[in-house]
Amino acid sequence: MNILGKRLKEARKSKAFTQMEVSKKLGISHGTLSGYERGYRDPDTDILNRLAQLYEVSADWLLGNETDEPDTFSPITEINRLLKEYDIKQSGFYEIDRWKAMGAEEIKELENYFKYITDKAKEKNKKDN
Repeated sequence: MNILGKRLKEARKSKAFTQMEVSKKLGISHGTLSGYERGYRDPDTDILNRLAQLYEVSADWLLGNETDEPDTFSPITEINRLLKEYDIKQSGFYEIDRWKAMGAEEIKELENYFKYITDKAKEKNKKDN
């Protein structure tokens, strides 16, 4: 895997996207995206720019021209990742501005809460069955 492939995969995972989701958003095949991430293929400049926009990073960072980690922290992205990770289908996240203002520490607290409630639900299901 080359630096571009490594960073494409890292950026995709930081946004909690699957390869299928990204390939659909970009209108490319899953195999093509997989080839980019594995370093077997290189995207053309249009696709590279679209990937950078989707992942909210610079094309230079994807190409390895910037060594700093991208500032990709997004509370909404993190909340969506947690909802997906803990298989929470419905949530009461209606006041979006409050959620956007959350920092990393608050997101960690939210993750602990999600873990707690999903663990409790699993325990209850075991007792009920």
